[in-house]
Amino acid sequence: MSGFVFSEKPIEIESGEGAYLYSPDGTEYLDFGASYAVAALGHSHPAVTEAVQEQAAKLTYVQASYPVAARTELYEKLATVAPGDLSNVWLCNSGTEANEAAMKFARSATGRSKIIATKRAFHGRTMGALAMTWKDEYKRSFEPLAGDVEFVSYGDAAELREAVDEETAAVFLEPVQGEGGVHPATTEYLNVAREATEDAGAALVFDEIQTGIGRTGTLWACEQTGVVPDAITSAKGIANGLPLGATIVRDWIAEESGNHGSTFSGGPVVCAAANATLDTVVEEDLPGHAAEIGEYLRSEIERVAEEEDLPVRDVRGDGLLIGIQVKRGANRVLKNLALKEQILALPAGRTVVRLLPPLVIDESHADQFVESFAEVLG
Repeated sequence: MSGFVFSEKPIEIESGEGAYLYSPDGTEYLDFGASYAVAALGHSHPAVTEAVQEQAAKLTYVQASYPVAARTELYEKLATVAPGDLSNVWLCNSGTEANEAAMKFARSATGRSKIIATKRAFHGRTMGALAMTWKDEYKRSFEPLAGDVEFVSYGDAAELREAVDEETAAVFLEPVQGEGGVHPATTEYLNVAREATEDAGAALVFDEIQTGIGRTGTLWACEQTGVVPDAITSAKGIANGLPLGATIVRDWIAEESGNHGSTFSGGPVVCAAANATLDTVVEEDLPGHAAEIGEYLRSEIERVAEEEDLPVRDVRGDGLLIGIQVKRGANRVLKNLALKEQILALPAGRTVVRLLPPLVIDESHADQFVESFAEVLG
């Protein structure tokens, strides 16, 4: 008898194309979750499929100490598109690993141990990243975790400034909290984080695992504020479905990053997928498209909610990272959307419906969602 660790939903998926997923019986589902922002270009994107097939036919894997064209190209590409002077790239397999690396690099480079994270934060599920994650239900059964992590209120600039001191190795922030309920940070708050860490000689790390790769309307969410951190972590949509994470850091962190490694760092096949993904995102200006279609989607949700007096408390977010706070439980809404309207979305806490559709959706997809959402809430 076989078993599984993940709880499974009563919807089997067999294939996908663009913004849609299909069950074995041919039922079509509009994917407004993109598996937590992973399918940035949608499903079975031809550029990614071709790149993966070509690379797999040549070389599936060789360790990172041997240069491979696809990996070298990705190093250069990420250094080019990263904000400011972030130019040193570490590749891994997930966002959690990217945050673990950033945590280790910051401690090694500063010689300090204190990490500051925020309430409602989510940075991953391995022991270091989990220690920086706020929600107790994720952590309770695995304690004790990595120590010397202090939490401050997200958005409270005065509290953050007071917490950063000469013992601080790093401050970890999401420019937009995703799992925590879709809460964008203000430019003022991120500027205070930048000033406080610079004054203390600590690293400022932006977790852009969910917000990066064009999701919020710019390639990186922090670009909308002009604040450049010392490290950015990326994953999810970076390889459009293949497992890849990246930690991109400034020189001063790279020079004292300590001894860190990974067997599967930057596999050629996933690097090929990431190169094709990044090329498509940049060449087709998908960040600009995400900003435009995201604004349309938010405005239509707000319009319908007001016209039909739907139980919606708030609509917030940037680009195609959108949170709809509802007056009834989010999971009930999501279940009805999936089973009655064939639309897949995500929760962000008990009362927030989170939308992370592929960046390639158009107004017709947005209209389909709004119509179905109104039907479920009405």
